[in-house]
Amino acid sequence: MARKSGYSKESQKAKRVRAERILIALEAALPHATTELSHRSPYELLVATVLAAQATDKSVNAATPALFKRYPDAFHLAKSEPENIEPFIKTIGLYKAKAKNLSLLGKKLVDEYGGEVPSDLRELIKLPGVGMKTAKVVLGSAFGIPAIAVDTHLTRLASRLALSKETHPDKISHDLESLFPRDKWVFVHHALILHGRYRCTARNPKCEGCPLFVDCASRGAW
Repeated sequence: MARKSGYSKESQKAKRVRAERILIALEAALPHATTELSHRSPYELLVATVLAAQATDKSVNAATPALFKRYPDAFHLAKSEPENIEPFIKTIGLYKAKAKNLSLLGKKLVDEYGGEVPSDLRELIKLPGVGMKTAKVVLGSAFGIPAIAVDTHLTRLASRLALSKETHPDKISHDLESLFPRDKWVFVHHALILHGRYRCTARNPKCEGCPLFVDCASRGAW
């Protein structure tokens, strides 16, 4: 967690200046940051992101090739029942609930959107198994629409970097989007996820040599 001293009384203007330095450092360290979920279309990204809830990208990527071969689009998925989907995703956490959501998801995409994934936030969050985080991931990565989706990594980093005092993902997202340029939101989302996944880990973060160290409110805490 971020320490209460140092940046606790930082003005919003000063925080934006620091966020700019953080952005520059992230662009230098992770210039090609993008999602690690394997996908070839908005449909595949949507399905993969639904599966990734409370699961690792690695486990999802191991399961989706066979899943997408059997269900290559929403029309095929719409004809499925949960028990047909379960064997393909059994290695992923909460697979029974996710199989049910995917079956309903396919049907809703076909019935209401002509089999296409909507590119509107309000429409996406109406879909089974799709919350705000999943919707923003799809908007940013599939359609290039600016959004910062907040997961456990971004929650942790927003606190450690003293970019947000909030704990609810939607409020953290609002804080981060107020600090970074709109055209960088998708990059910031991916870069912070990768930084949190491989360097600023929940336990034993690799602070030595960290490109964000100078602007980190939690430096020296480990």
